[in-house]
Amino acid sequence: MGKKCFALRLGSILGYKEGWLAEHMLILGITDSNNNKKYIAAAFPSACGKTNLAMLQSSLPEYKIECVGDDIAWMKFDENGTLRAINPESGFFGVAPGTSYKTNPHAMSCIQKNSIFTNVAETSDGGFFWEGMENEVDLDKVDITDWHGNKWDKTKNTKAAHPNSRFCTPASQCPIIDPNWESPTGVPISAIIFGGRRPEGVPLVYEARDWTHGVFIGASMRSESTAAAEHKANIIMHDPFAMRPFFGYNFGDYLKHWLSFSNRPGLTLPKIYHVNWFRKSSTGKFIWPGFGENSRVLEWILNRLVGKVGCNETVIGNIPIISDFNLKGLDESKIDMKELFSIPLDFWEKEVTELTKYFNEQVGDHLPNQIKNELNKLRDNINDLKTQ
Repeated sequence: MGKKCFALRLGSILGYKEGWLAEHMLILGITDSNNNKKYIAAAFPSACGKTNLAMLQSSLPEYKIECVGDDIAWMKFDENGTLRAINPESGFFGVAPGTSYKTNPHAMSCIQKNSIFTNVAETSDGGFFWEGMENEVDLDKVDITDWHGNKWDKTKNTKAAHPNSRFCTPASQCPIIDPNWESPTGVPISAIIFGGRRPEGVPLVYEARDWTHGVFIGASMRSESTAAAEHKANIIMHDPFAMRPFFGYNFGDYLKHWLSFSNRPGLTLPKIYHVNWFRKSSTGKFIWPGFGENSRVLEWILNRLVGKVGCNETVIGNIPIISDFNLKGLDESKIDMKELFSIPLDFWEKEVTELTKYFNEQVGDHLPNQIKNELNKLRDNINDLKTQ
């Protein structure tokens, strides 16, 4: 983990001084049936699905996903004003628990050779094991040695692998590695996605109204903590831009750096989105099936980029018109789309209160006026709707 924290902190400072961005982001390419290809960068806190999205096996056969990188993006505007990104890493450093042939078959294919594992469990036949692989390892035929080096008893409530155990594997082994993944000029970024684990209140996807609003969305990121952070799980943490552990300089200056690109003439700024695969129903179950079905969210984003579909404007941003959202092949009776895209005002009123407290305590006078204005605008829009 040291290389990531240290390298991103150094990279972020260099980017600030030299006019580019070093970010905790995956990069993927998505190609439609007409061979039109777009590249997307996305920032999620650790253990929130970056690797799964970067190596997505699309449930929509008309779309092909290719992986440029799953963790870090260095991004710079070229002479034509296009934001281009490279993956500076030669491999993947993924969270092992939860990774399986069901959740991420491409990652599982990657790690079958030339790989290093830390704090995972080991099978008696020389294989590896962690939580999430129960259907892929015959636990009745092999013994498991847990990450402590002790024999693991599946009947007891103990973890075979550490919750933040990892695999490290060469990116070149990824079966869907993008042909341009090592291009020195990078790939052109058309959209930036922010996201996290939010069990309530936050819709499946929404679009920023403009670049400044998008920076506010990034600054406002909150997510349920996981074992990849140093905090206990199930606490909603502030993790702006998914960079909380990785900022190398003052966060207020970081925000000003992002905002500054809107003042530079001749730049084509990517559109910004927020996604949430993790919203739960009143019964505690995930509303959206996730994994390969997340390609449907990417499809909506692609359609927005080319003006193919409209949107509904809300207090937090633009959400899909449900009839425009591709649900073909899904059992719609099992997905409450109304709940998935609902924006409860009481929830967002509390969100504004939390953000105000966070910005005051953690950023203070360094908070740019544009971010203050966006926060006030959100507060006013909520109040206006509540008094109607």
